[in-house]
Amino acid sequence: MRVARAFRFSIMAIMTALALSGCMRTTGPVAIAPQGDLDAMTYGAVPVAAMDNSGGDTIGVPRPVYAPAPAVAAAPVVAAPLAYAEPVRYDTSYHLDAGDKLRVLVYGQEGLTNTYAIDAGGAITMPLIGSVRARGRTPAGLAAEIAAKLRAGFIRDPSVAVEIEAYRPFFILGEVAAPGQYPYVPNMTVESAVAIAGGFSPRARRDRVTVTHTDGSGTGRYVVPPGTSISPGDTVLVGERWF
Repeated sequence: MRVARAFRFSIMAIMTALALSGCMRTTGPVAIAPQGDLDAMTYGAVPVAAMDNSGGDTIGVPRPVYAPAPAVAAAPVVAAPLAYAEPVRYDTSYHLDAGDKLRVLVYGQEGLTNTYAIDAGGAITMPLIGSVRARGRTPAGLAAEIAAKLRAGFIRDPSVAVEIEAYRPFFILGEVAAPGQYPYVPNMTVESAVAIAGGFSPRARRDRVTVTHTDGSGTGRYVVPPGTSISPGDTVLVGERWF
């Protein structure tokens, strides 16, 4: 009787254990919500966790499964256009005068190549040849004169070029904010000269000005509108309006 009861109790214990183990097992993978952006930043993919049932009857452990990130098409690279500044072009017919600064190049002669300013007398002074008249000459004419002087007893076949490094200044007087002397730049007009001098004063006459210009033919005074071009050494006089 006791043996039958013990045998029946063992059978019931085994059946209960089998039932419990069957209830605890899972039949397939269970999807879990994504774990955030950290895994995506680390692995470059979108993580999806699944239950790992490879351990037999034990409870499944979540393991990360990474789906490949969607491909993103690269934006085409378009080269930006390059902008080039135009070089300053000097007027080859320009006549030199006092205040102009010149770059004299004597090829193969470093001791003669230098920057020279035309003095108040209208000349430059160079080694070997001394004073050379520059007033009234063009840059090409001055280069020819320097070459002729060097050829006369110093250099057998000199090659000389003259470039304008800086023009002589212009002057602006009268009804402007800051009258005075200013550096000249190519293609300057009365309007740009007034702008450099700080603009018109409240009493200025703005429709016309007086320009004094000096060249090889002499000195002249001209009443001109604001859009008129001016030259190095010119004097611009802005008058006062009467009303």
